[in-house]
Amino acid sequence: MSSKPEPFPYGKIADVGQVGSAIRAKRRAIGMRQAELASLSGVGARFLSEVENGKPSAEIGKVLQVLRRLGLELSIRPRGSDGSAD
Repeated sequence: MSSKPEPFPYGKIADVGQVGSAIRAKRRAIGMRQAELASLSGVGARFLSEVENGKPSAEIGKVLQVLRRLGLELSIRPRGSDGSAD
């Protein structure tokens, strides 16, 4: 019973829900369960579930741990620096 993974959401992040969606999409794309990723990332399964569901008060350090484990990273740059006109 294998379901097709969600497409990985690339691009600008406008809210915390999109960070969670990106984490969930990558986790599913590599076939990993929440409990497994949580353990490998050094966070609790409940924390990971909350992050994937867009909890706005999630501890950023732990979110970064999860992203690193998935081979993902966050970048910060000034608005409009993507080459598009403001």
